[in-house]
Amino acid sequence: MRKYILKVFSFFAVAGSLLSVGACNKYLNVVPDDGVATLEMAFDLRSTAIRYLATCYSYMPVNGNVASDPAMLCGDELWDLVGRIVSNTNSRVPSTYFQIARGFQSASRVYANDWASMYEGIRCCDILVENIDNVPDMTQYEKDQWKAEATFLKAYYHFNLVRKWGPVPLIRESLPIDSDVETVRVYRENIDTCFNFILSLLDQAYPKLPLTTESADELGRITQPICAALKAKVAVFAASPLFNGNEEEAALVDNQGRRLFPAKSEEEKLERWRAAVVACEDAIRVCEQANIRLYTIDDVRASYRLTDSLRQTLTLRNAFNLRWNSEIVWPNTQVQGTGDMLAFQQWTMPNMTENPHSTGGYRFIGVPLKIVDQFYTRNGLPIANDTDWDGVNTQELKVGGEDTNYWIEQDYMNITQNFNREPRYYAYLGFDGGKWLGELANYNDLKPEDVLHIECRNGGHEGKSGGEVGPVTGYFAKKLYPIVCNFTGSNQFTSYRFAWPIIRLTDLYLLYAEAVNEAEGPNGMHSVKMFEYLDAVRERAGIPGVKEAWDNHSNNPGYYNTQYGLRNIIRRERSIELSFEGQRFWDIRRWKEAPNEYQKGIYGWTVTGSAPEDYYVRKLIATQTFGLKDYFWPIYTYYLDRNPNLVQNLGW
Repeated sequence: MRKYILKVFSFFAVAGSLLSVGACNKYLNVVPDDGVATLEMAFDLRSTAIRYLATCYSYMPVNGNVASDPAMLCGDELWDLVGRIVSNTNSRVPSTYFQIARGFQSASRVYANDWASMYEGIRCCDILVENIDNVPDMTQYEKDQWKAEATFLKAYYHFNLVRKWGPVPLIRESLPIDSDVETVRVYRENIDTCFNFILSLLDQAYPKLPLTTESADELGRITQPICAALKAKVAVFAASPLFNGNEEEAALVDNQGRRLFPAKSEEEKLERWRAAVVACEDAIRVCEQANIRLYTIDDVRASYRLTDSLRQTLTLRNAFNLRWNSEIVWPNTQVQGTGDMLAFQQWTMPNMTENPHSTGGYRFIGVPLKIVDQFYTRNGLPIANDTDWDGVNTQELKVGGEDTNYWIEQDYMNITQNFNREPRYYAYLGFDGGKWLGELANYNDLKPEDVLHIECRNGGHEGKSGGEVGPVTGYFAKKLYPIVCNFTGSNQFTSYRFAWPIIRLTDLYLLYAEAVNEAEGPNGMHSVKMFEYLDAVRERAGIPGVKEAWDNHSNNPGYYNTQYGLRNIIRRERSIELSFEGQRFWDIRRWKEAPNEYQKGIYGWTVTGSAPEDYYVRKLIATQTFGLKDYFWPIYTYYLDRNPNLVQNLGW
């Protein structure tokens, strides 16, 4: 085992950072009951080896946490309240990652920089793989499974590096302890080699993984569905425009003259998409074998007596945030116990008008209007394409009526754009005059007046009462909040622990549809299954299927019959169905659509207004810029100084 301690010094140059020996060995922090723990002890017995396996898992990024997940506040999907300095909340509401969204990233101060920790996690996985066979009281079957889990995690950590930095050094195996300086000054591999390596690790891990976990205590451990699902996602990323023959990155060349983004023919690009189709098919198949299925209204019907509209709302929210529900493929159990993730439910939650206790919602984070605008009408179409909206002034004021009183407060002045929208609009978004299913002691047989609502105009319960409190845009990400979250007496907030879904089944369905359309267009050999999966997502969302919506309700029938048209439909479906789940941040980058999206600006309502005609005025909150350099993180200059073979990304 001593050789691993010595290998740390070789690894410093690979990772481009200085790490202490103890920093890797989180195992040492949990072992010793008596005496001094050593790494050799980790593999003396199964009872200690499993702690080391937990150490390998411990490097997983904490999804959904604004203090550690760049997909939450580093992009344009959620917007923080700039300049808040409230003394009792500033230290508890992390805003560091928000600096990336505001354009303050630099190579000398790299935000969300987990380069070193990812390589540290990779090294721990290698140590387990090479030493688990030494444990005497384990079966070979279990040893092989643990090796597979560590191999999977090694692939996942490499993927996280590639998503952020593009081409990176690959750790195929540990370097010999007598390696000279030039050997350990490794180079970045080209992007295709990186993806091929990750995919090969996943292929290596898959056969030795179980189809399902054996007990509830093991939920979150890697299974075949998780492995296949990650392979599908990696394959789609590898095929996407940002990575697949991206000529805009042609100038990224290492100091040996090798292009890190190789040139490709159109046929070579298509081959990546074809491989992605197969990977998605395999992932969906193994999920079906493991009885992973869409969470549906029938699941809610078994628990609550609700109207159809409330049951639809609860179904859509539960599909994301109900712990261990039927469609969660990969839940991140590193998340469910973290304080920041739980507090996030309170930081952005509004105060309920009818709940006298709910005055502790900080409402620091809002949803920009451009994200709100992407949601469909009740016919499953963009407003601009729905013939029912021809001639309708979306900004006209309108009073809530009896026919909509389960979604919008009756007799409360609202705005036309909040009416006649798809069920996900009301399930995922909170807004002025909108109903908010939650904070109730009982959910059976609810009447419209039982469902709480929010009032965001100045003077309302959620209104702007100062420069350091919300609302920010006038819209809230209701999707993120389980209905059991509640304020009780003395402003005590009850949060709900759930493992953040890294991949849901709907994600796989939409990845499959995207891959098929890119590989063969809308009318190829896989088109029937493609539309089946697309429509399954839409049916659960309570809207017509793609062909029905566009043929019967749109001003552009047959729009889905072109690859371009269907591409836009699929991308919009992903943006709606997976909103606020940390997917959009990566999607608009891999599609190379980020510049177009960022130039739309961050808009909200004029939240200082008290009268409806003053409140419902679009107001520019912030402008964002996005250039070529922003597609990838800069490599920290300190790492470049330590290893000059690590060339910097373009523009930094």
